[in-house]
Amino acid sequence: MTRDLKFRQAALVYLHVGILYEGAVVAMWQRGLLFPHGPPWMRAIPPWGWMLIGAAIVAVVVWGLWTWQNVWFARAVWFIGSLRVPTLLAGAFFPRPEHVLSPAFYGTALAVVLINLWMLARAAWDV
Repeated sequence: MTRDLKFRQAALVYLHVGILYEGAVVAMWQRGLLFPHGPPWMRAIPPWGWMLIGAAIVAVVVWGLWTWQNVWFARAVWFIGSLRVPTLLAGAFFPRPEHVLSPAFYGTALAVVLINLWMLARAAWDV
């Protein structure tokens, strides 16, 4: 498999992860769970603002992976994505009583993030 194909696949997987995250924002917004106890600067941004920020990030990453195909860019995206893993592991396997989201939410997100990291690693390190 050629490396450019690996980058395109990583871009498409990242796009789908972004769609899932946008859907999660909508679901959490509808249920009043979007930063109910977060810092003031987070609550100051309206939910549609978070959706625009998320869409912009996804667009930049997908474009960068698809067209630029730079291994350091892919590695940086992989590293930033890997920072989600500890929180998702904690929510899936060690939930706190005050958590309002189910462990299944975190477990599903963990699976999606790991698949995304796998596809990014294939492109970034040509594995």
